[in-house]
Amino acid sequence: MKVTILDYGAGNVPSVERALQRLGAESLRTDSPKEISKAEALLLPGVGHYAALVRALDEKQLRASLVDAIHRGVPFLGICLGLQVLFKSSEEAPRLQGLNLLPGIVSALPPGVKLPHMGWNQINAKRDLPLLAGIDAGAHFYFAHSFAALDSNEAAATCSHGADFAAVIERKNIHAVQFHPEKSGDSGARVLQNFLRLAA
Repeated sequence: MKVTILDYGAGNVPSVERALQRLGAESLRTDSPKEISKAEALLLPGVGHYAALVRALDEKQLRASLVDAIHRGVPFLGICLGLQVLFKSSEEAPRLQGLNLLPGIVSALPPGVKLPHMGWNQINAKRDLPLLAGIDAGAHFYFAHSFAALDSNEAAATCSHGADFAAVIERKNIHAVQFHPEKSGDSGARVLQNFLRLAA
């Protein structure tokens, strides 16, 4: 099973590739709609500005093939912005539309806390999650963001930084994390390993 990584120009693509390689997984980096359409599993990493991701998806004509693949049941893992773009839109770029696969919008974290939310934090799982299998309940993960899905009914696990936000989403074949598993040590590696197992 090969993981197809959507390469829209995000800076964390190489580190995600290396994390998968350490787990013995084969991956393909692509910005081709054709490759996305025939993918066995999809991974959308993301860092930076929401607008850059959305515009890249549209300029490279990746949106339709990505949405179609997810609707067909292809296992999908979104990381950071890759989680946020699943929603209708984001306050970071309100005029641009996300993939609209999940209801609601992404909002700015409250101004009363240090922003961006950068560093290690714990998450709180609402139920047993296949993506978190074998990971200690007190595990920490690495975050780097200023926007998040606040008060979302889609949150399977939450994290708190000024407000509770979706840290993990699991909905059928859609898996997404607000943190960076490729920067989260052994716990992050286990998240990626669990996704590979789910996608196999």
